[in-house]
Amino acid sequence: MTSTEAAAIALQDQAALWSMGEIRASAVVNAACDALVAGLDTPALRILAACTRAEADYDVPGLLPAALAELGLTFYPAASKVGQEAAARALARRMLAGELTPREFTVRIHQRHGHELPLTERLAELDDEYDILEYGDRTVDQVDAEVTAEARRLTAHPAVPAEPTDSPS
Repeated sequence: MTSTEAAAIALQDQAALWSMGEIRASAVVNAACDALVAGLDTPALRILAACTRAEADYDVPGLLPAALAELGLTFYPAASKVGQEAAARALARRMLAGELTPREFTVRIHQRHGHELPLTERLAELDDEYDILEYGDRTVDQVDAEVTAEARRLTAHPAVPAEPTDSPS
């Protein structure tokens, strides 16, 4: 994978996480800066990367859809099912990169989606298993291994067709 491909994936992940309320808008601006440094360059991406932290919360909602569209990436409207799935995949990549522990990953998935999102149902169940480890015969390492396998499954899952990329109203 080239650095521009990695930067595009990182920007897409940050955008999905922001759209679903997982991260702050300033993290999207940082990803836009990283994308520029990696060699991605479009007019809207430059404008997005130029936002200050103070401006990010106000400007990202209007700038992000165009920046993603110019790069051929997808904007996921808030609360969309495909956006929730994209955010779950982004969190899985973070966990596999060591940015989250398996337990932190399952907690975030379970808190955000409960047992309602079919793609992450097993992760919600595994979060429940962490809570009852002292009463069963499984170990933390065994549950961690299953969470890691689920994260790999999520990141290997093909992308779903995008919903319309209209900016939120």
